[in-house]
Formats: sequence, structure tokens, C-alpha cells
Amino acid sequence: MSNGAATPEAPGAAAAVLGAERSGFSARRMLAVMRKELRSYFAFPLVYVVSGIFLMLTGYYAYTDLVFFVTISFSRDIIQNYWQLLFTDIRLCLLLTLPFITMRSFAEERKLGTVELLYTYPLRDGEIMGGKFLAAVIIFLMMLSLTLVYPVYLYSIHVFPLFPLLAGYLGLALLGCAFIACGIFISSLCESQVIAGITTIVILLLLWIFNWNEAAFEVGEINAVRMLSLFDQFGAFAKGVIDLYHVTYFLFFTTFFLYLTMRSMEARKWTGRR
Repeated sequence: MSNGAATPEAPGAAAAVLGAERSGFSARRMLAVMRKELRSYFAFPLVYVVSGIFLMLTGYYAYTDLVFFVTISFSRDIIQNYWQLLFTDIRLCLLLTLPFITMRSFAEERKLGTVELLYTYPLRDGEIMGGKFLAAVIIFLMMLSLTLVYPVYLYSIHVFPLFPLLAGYLGLALLGCAFIACGIFISSLCESQVIAGITTIVILLLLWIFNWNEAAFEVGEINAVRMLSLFDQFGAFAKGVIDLYHVTYFLFFTTFFLYLTMRSMEARKWTGRR
């Protein structure tokens, strides 16, 4: 009798345990998703190809920018101006490569049908989204860290102040995280990786060029546009200045798109879409 009484309670007990596991956000589960995503990244050649293209472009700019300042701008502060131009060029490299890292975040899951399995796991939406975001950020930071060979080599030849360099890399890190957050949100809306990647590039390009024609705006309007411009906010970091306002802007931009991703994931509950 005791065994018979325990049997019907087992499913309820299992459901209670599962509900308890899903009741709160868990960093451990988020890190598990991150590890799964990293294994998936390195299992395919895409991340190696994108990293190679990124390093090829940044290496080209590092060399040509230095040659430009050495041969033409010898009367100026070569190092300070060099970092400003180089970081501005690396910004373009990030725009052209990071969308191809983020495009697979959700779009590939839908294409392969694994997104349905993912949502059946005892994971909260925030843990899934956070794991995917952290995995993409780690890939990005690995790519960016490889560019440190340029300043290390220059420092071995000529000692220069390190703070402008640190400010520039901080700006690149914040800018890259903003790109990744935007890319993950677009990927959560798309069924195709290619469409997700191209759409992310188009949106980031629009954020870059929508204030190029400053003559078309009034003084007050152009100031407002500059406040919203993702790329204008990066300019201070490229000049070696760390401003709390610009740091807050990038953090808000990243948080905003991660919030939109959460809303996109929750939409499946009332649209019936996985």
C-alpha cells in the first residue's frame, strides 16, 4: 500500500522539482548554455573564417595608417592621431564581421529545429539569451585581443602613453557588445542566418550614416542626432577620453536590445511560434 501511495505522487513531485528549478534565474544554467554555444561556434569553420577576415582587415589598417602618419604627419603627435584613426577603422571591421557571428544565435536553431528542444529544457528565457550573448562576446573579445600584437610591437620600439590605448580598447569592447546585442535581437526575429546577418549590417550602417549629411539638419536637430548616434559616441574613446556619459550610452544600448530579444522570445508563447 505504501508503494501504491507513493506512485501517483511521483509525477507531481517531479513537476514540483522542475518548477523549482525554473523558478529563479540561475547563473549556472546560463553558463551551461554559454559553454554549449561556444562548442557549437568552434565546431564549424565560420568563426575561424570571420576571425581571419577581421585580423586581415585590422592588420591592413594598422600598417597603412602607421605608414600614413610616418610619411605625411611627421610634425604631429603621431601615436595619438594613429590610435584615433586605427580605432575608427577597427570600428568598421567590427561592423562588417560581428553580424556573421551573431546571425546564427537563434536563426540557426530554428533552421535545424533544435530551438524546440532548447525551449523544453528547464531554462528561463533570460538564461538562454544570456548564454548566447556571453558566448558571442567571448568570441568577439578573443578576436579583439589578437589585435593587441600591434600596440605591443609598437611599444617595444617606442614607449608611448598607455591610457589612450586603454580608452580606445574599452570603447571597442563596448561598441562590440552593442553590435552583438543588436545582432542577437535581429537573429531572434529571422528564420535565415543570411537574412539575420545582412539585416544587422544594414541597421548598423544606418546608425552610422544617418547623420553624415549634417547640413540637412538644424543645429538643435543635429545635436539630438549626435546624442543618438552609436558611432559618434565612440569618437571620444578613439581620442583617448573615457566619459561616463558615453559608457552609460553603450550600456543602455546593449541592455535595450537584450530587452527586445527577451520580448521576442516571449512572443512565441502567444503566437505559437518556436
